[in-house]
Amino acid sequence: MFIARVVGTVVATRKAESLVGHKFLLLRQVNGEGKDTANYVVATDAVGAGEGDVVLYASGSSARQTQITHEKPCDAVVMAIIDSWEVGPKRIYDKSKA
Repeated sequence: MFIARVVGTVVATRKAESLVGHKFLLLRQVNGEGKDTANYVVATDAVGAGEGDVVLYASGSSARQTQITHEKPCDAVVMAIIDSWEVGPKRIYDKSKA
């Protein structure tokens, strides 16, 4: 699993039939200190995330384990919207203060 920030959406009017109705998000990975990295990924949204949300996503075969992605050609899925995270005593992210 990885942490990322939703930075946009990806629209595809033509796609595999099994992906019709899926919402695609453009994610920018963040590091353990909550800082943006240079890595981006496109992911299917399973939880209703939106731009600016910090999310938890899975990739590879794990991405095909959710109810909406099972046996679909999907390599990344957003599976949680993060409320907060801490490293030791330090709070790295708090959605209520974002």
